[in-house]
Amino acid sequence: MHTTSQALRGDAARPDAAAPSAGGVTVQHQLEHSLETIGVTNSHRKVLALILLGVLFDVLEQNAVGLVGPLLQEYWGISTRDVGFLNTLTFAAAALGRLLSGYIADHYGRRVMLTINLGLFTLGALICALAPSYWVLGLGRVIVGFGLGGEISIAVTMLAEFCSSRFRGTAVGTINVAGGGLGNMLAPAFGLLVFTLFPGPESWRWLFGLLVMPAFMVLFYRRYIPETPRFLVSQGRIEEANKVLNILASGKLGRNVANPYPYLQSGPQARKAERVRLGEIFQGSLALRTLVTGIAVCMTYGAQLTVLTLMPTLLVEQGHSLVKSYTFTILMQSGSLLGALTASYLGSRMPRKRVFTVGALMACASGLAFGFLSHNIALVLLFGAAFQFCVLLLNTTIWIFAPELYPTRVRAFGTAFILALGTLAGAFVPTLSGWVLEVYGVGGMFTLMAGMYVTFAAVLQLAPETFGRPLDT
Repeated sequence: MHTTSQALRGDAARPDAAAPSAGGVTVQHQLEHSLETIGVTNSHRKVLALILLGVLFDVLEQNAVGLVGPLLQEYWGISTRDVGFLNTLTFAAAALGRLLSGYIADHYGRRVMLTINLGLFTLGALICALAPSYWVLGLGRVIVGFGLGGEISIAVTMLAEFCSSRFRGTAVGTINVAGGGLGNMLAPAFGLLVFTLFPGPESWRWLFGLLVMPAFMVLFYRRYIPETPRFLVSQGRIEEANKVLNILASGKLGRNVANPYPYLQSGPQARKAERVRLGEIFQGSLALRTLVTGIAVCMTYGAQLTVLTLMPTLLVEQGHSLVKSYTFTILMQSGSLLGALTASYLGSRMPRKRVFTVGALMACASGLAFGFLSHNIALVLLFGAAFQFCVLLLNTTIWIFAPELYPTRVRAFGTAFILALGTLAGAFVPTLSGWVLEVYGVGGMFTLMAGMYVTFAAVLQLAPETFGRPLDT
């Protein structure tokens, strides 16, 4: 994120005209003007760092079952299907967790739900580490899933609401840099480190156990994250919103500011809380936004989870050893990190629909090239990394785009609903892709991926452009 001169000066970010008169100017306009004036301070950076740490640990936990699967099979004598069922439990609970988190966050606040999600994740990881049986481990995965699902959707919503339109895209985009980029790349290395330091038949317990400790630290520090000023304004809590704006401007997270500046002037229009009607995302103009973005997220999430799930199998079928296949998969994941970084950079510089269109065309080209032109390992790595780049570019931009589609009163639920659809697609599309792979080969599977991205680009042309626009206009 950029740093403005006001942000560097701290208290100097209080302009004489930061809060226009309430007469004739809505509090939402005052809020947008104030956030633009404050820019980005150390408070923003600390909030971002705490959220990103939580997301990083969530992604490591999301990959945990795949890392410990062979050890669980040896320890309990379970089948590959039993290991897969643990992932099914995790992702199904994640979809439900997103919806429930969105509902609670729109009614009671984003900050409350962020803390609950991380607490659930920590509890679930602890149960997994101490599980005496397969079914207790399954219970732990369900609890982890609830926390995982809610964590991402609420993190996206909070960062969108803390920042002005100039910095919003970059801030939200960094979530997937920590998650889909670094998290997926570091997960295999994390597993290898744990199994090296703690060898033996129960080393899988150490992997779950070590994921608990950092989460406790983040849970402790997250008490300093305030509620978002946009949610407070939507609830008519103008005095509290002013306190948060002063904390953001001061750069001192967790400390109330003496003699706070009245960024927002409470007029009659700000005294009543906005009514929360979650069904609103399925009505009127919001219904079309929900429909087209829901279809798009199913396409790109389905493609991402297909590649993550089937890529090692693909490489083995092409004659590479299992070790080489995992090594090549990790190398191709470098494209994911670059894609997330690029999306974060473009989030404050390029219209969303332009990124969607260009990125989808690139995904089609790189996917078809992988399917039909990968005649040696160099081309496999090149086209594979290029496809992963496009996938994370588009997924990250979806995360930036989703909270911009809805008003504050239903933003958390709308964002959670869209991301929950993506989670469900990620659970089912790999099964369809696996069948296509068996029947039509690698070329057929990536032709399916290309068709999904054509659909992705086409439906999003019906959505509004949100780049550079205030959230509640």
